[in-house]
Amino acid sequence: MSELNRPDVKIITAEDPVEYHLSGINQVQVQPKIGLTFARILKAMLRAAPNVILVGEIRDLETAEIAIQAALTGHLVFSTLHTNDAPSALTRLQDMGVKPFLVSAAVQSIIAQRLVRRLCAECAEEYVPEDMEIRALGLDPQLLSGQRFKRPRGCRVCEGTGYRGRVALYEMMVMDHAVREMTVEGTSVEEIRSTAVASGNLQPLQTDGAQKVLAGTTSTTEVLRVARVTGLEER
Repeated sequence: MSELNRPDVKIITAEDPVEYHLSGINQVQVQPKIGLTFARILKAMLRAAPNVILVGEIRDLETAEIAIQAALTGHLVFSTLHTNDAPSALTRLQDMGVKPFLVSAAVQSIIAQRLVRRLCAECAEEYVPEDMEIRALGLDPQLLSGQRFKRPRGCRVCEGTGYRGRVALYEMMVMDHAVREMTVEGTSVEEIRSTAVASGNLQPLQTDGAQKVLAGTTSTTEVLRVARVTGLEER
């Protein structure tokens, strides 16, 4: 929102709660007790002719339908959904009752986020990973010959855990013609994911995690845990 916030851009949000107060943006707090729901705020928003709309979370069909109609009538709409990954957002909207062709037409891109623990800067130790570990991250061992990873050790600063703080892993899926058609046809999430990865329109969580392992930010085990890849134990 801060990136889009300019004097000539009208931005209105519906949030529950308003966590960050941003100057120049019209932020509205949801108040279900008095009937001020996401859907009701959204309807009022559209009468104010905003350029950009932020819906804190799409929780029901009514909110989803209004948000999608706003997107289809020229508004830039941002919102959040609770799903396992980026492609699952397409089926989540359909599970709520939104028609597949509307989901296909309205959605432009989806970003998924997961948090992993950040390695403690005071005690993380370097080691040479085995080929199996490198492959588990989706990397080529031949291209990483001699590459050193970092793993947790534990010290007084991190209270013996080897980790201190967290860092986010992201995956972003950009909608293209093939994915839009698959959405209309009701194709499975797995097929949509495979198609998007093959076309280069989806960078998986594991890919971003591998980059953060190479940078020494987190450990292989943390990435594999969050990316739901198993078969490797912390060393």
